[in-house]
Amino acid sequence: MFEVRSEDYGELQRLVDALFAPGVSARAAVSKIDILVRADAFDLNDDLIEVIELLPSGSFTRTRLCDQINSILSGHGWGSYYGTVE
Repeated sequence: MFEVRSEDYGELQRLVDALFAPGVSARAAVSKIDILVRADAFDLNDDLIEVIELLPSGSFTRTRLCDQINSILSGHGWGSYYGTVE
């Protein structure tokens, strides 16, 4: 089956990787504000900004952030178009 991918495919993974550098503790957390600021700096497209804006308030470990983002992507049917995160 042929899958269409956005030019922005993988941008959310790049964002997550920037928020959680290699070697950072699995318990490290970032706030939604930190995520929004970094997303703005990455100049994400409107759909991807919407994904970030739909995150609940609070702080996120990498695992929780990925779960939340993937859930939002799945709900919009955008997982294969923009790529999921890990």
